[in-house]
Parts: sequence; C-alpha cells; structure tokens
Amino acid sequence: MGLRQNVGSGSPLEPEIGFSRAVRKGDYVAVAGTAPIGDDGATVGVGDVHAQTVRCLDIAERALEEAGASLDDVVRTRIMLTDVTTWKEAARAHGERFATVRPVLTVVEVSRFIDPDWLVEVEIDAVIG
Repeated sequence: MGLRQNVGSGSPLEPEIGFSRAVRKGDYVAVAGTAPIGDDGATVGVGDVHAQTVRCLDIAERALEEAGASLDDVVRTRIMLTDVTTWKEAARAHGERFATVRPVLTVVEVSRFIDPDWLVEVEIDAVIG
C-alpha cells in the first residue's frame, strides 16, 4: 500500500501520546480529530461554532497539503459538536469548503472535548488521485 508518512502539527503532546495530525499510507490520508487551536495555542472563536469549524478545517487542510493531498481528494468528513443543535453553523463552514467536492459527512454530538472552550472537532479522510 506504500510508504507511511506521518504529518505532525508541532504539538509537544504528539510524541508523548503517540499520535500524528495526519497519516498518509499510499494514496490514503487520515486527518485526526482537529480542534480549533490557534498558532498561539489558544482556542480560536470562543463561543462561535462557525469560526471554530473554519479553524479546524484550516488546520486539517494544511495537514492534507503536507501529506500531498487537497480538499478535492477528501472522501469523508466527520463533525463532532458538543451541542448538535448548532449543526447548521458547522455545516455552513463545511459547505464553504466542500460544496463542489461533496464528501460523505457524519455529524455527531459528543459530551465534551479536552478543552471546555472547544465546541467542535473535525476529522477528514482523503484518497489521492
């Protein structure tokens, strides 16, 4: 299936926990649950699901590109929300990126994330080619 490429985010937790932001194996790329963390380590868009979803997608898109993929290669996305009634705000951000690509999408509610300010996380799967 090809060589493995681990894509890091620079987080000091990656080696401690044993994870990567994304992994490419052959033509398949998986992007881990991506939280709305700014370059300064602070939560982006506190209280704003749309802004947080945009930030999650920005981070995930950067990881895809580092792995040699693009948004056009995305086949599955998952949006996890702490309040599923805010799904339209997250879906609007998703639609801004994927209106023409139209990957399969799952939206689920979770009880919470590591940081209580995080309202959303996004996961992405892509197949290059």
